[in-house]
Amino acid sequence: MPKRTRHFRKLDHTSTATAPNADSPATRGGRAESFTFQLGEPEPVIGGRSALLEYAECMENGDYYEPPVSLASLARLLRIGAHHESALRFKVNVLTSTFVPSQWLSADTFRALALDYLVLGNGYLEKRFNRLGGLLELHPCLGKYMRRGIDPARNFWVNDLESPHEFARDSIIHLREPDLHQEIYGLPYYLGALQSAILNESATLFRRRYYANGAHAGFILYVTDEAQNQDDIDKLRKQLTNTKGNGNFRNVFYYAPGGKDKGVQLIPISEVAAKDDFLNIKNSSRDDILAAHRVPPQLMGMLPNSTGGFGDVEKAAMVFARNEIAPLQATMAHAINTQAGRTVCTFKPYQLTDAPAAN
Repeated sequence: MPKRTRHFRKLDHTSTATAPNADSPATRGGRAESFTFQLGEPEPVIGGRSALLEYAECMENGDYYEPPVSLASLARLLRIGAHHESALRFKVNVLTSTFVPSQWLSADTFRALALDYLVLGNGYLEKRFNRLGGLLELHPCLGKYMRRGIDPARNFWVNDLESPHEFARDSIIHLREPDLHQEIYGLPYYLGALQSAILNESATLFRRRYYANGAHAGFILYVTDEAQNQDDIDKLRKQLTNTKGNGNFRNVFYYAPGGKDKGVQLIPISEVAAKDDFLNIKNSSRDDILAAHRVPPQLMGMLPNSTGGFGDVEKAAMVFARNEIAPLQATMAHAINTQAGRTVCTFKPYQLTDAPAAN
């Protein structure tokens, strides 16, 4: 995820202001200073490298090619937010429910393949043969560690840089999401929405830290009344300190006999709770994520923001199946069957209810 750095800039007002006299507050307690917080610019998704350098990493690396983006980062970003992971898991569930297992490709193997393919843009199956050379089964390989060899017939398992494991020649089926810039690896379709997913997470983390800090009812108690003695101020400071954490939202009573008008002022500073646009950020970033995944919100159990609702859920499901699931089924079946040399992957039509049993 992108890092944000804070830069502190001290504003010195002594060059334009007159010199303080001996009785001024600056002389008694030090001069007043103000500073600003300036956040660094958001970095590009995954690593902050330029696109040219990312795609240059598809150049050969001895025996194999490196992927254009960090597959480990993509795997970690799966859990960056509820909507991102939920949309991907939903597609995996629908594809698995329509998959027809065969003697070479089981439902569990296909589920693992579909998850890798949708999350990483790449899915791999290892062809395992019996002693007579016939196809025995297709075994899933974690796409996070798979690397394409310079020789198209070679594939490697790389979980460190010292001892990569090489598979038997022509024993790997590679399912890839096409990319415009290179033809070695696939890239997932949702990369453009990752900044929105990261913003969604950042908004949630900010709100969590804000509440964990315990200063939701924060304010500045400004006391200028000279009628109060230091003991009263110390007691008040102790009482205010105890309102943080588990003691937050406690009431504080302050008695100021003979006090002047506005000698004690309560200045709230917690408007950030109402002005940080938390809900707007969450909703807008959520919409970006769902638009990238092309999953109707009603299919993910979301509640509508308006009284009109999302519309007919059955119609949305059928349109989603026709425009999203059917193309995925055709793509996966064609790629797997072509590379396996036989029909090992088939799907049944997507339907909302089971067909009635024959009499």
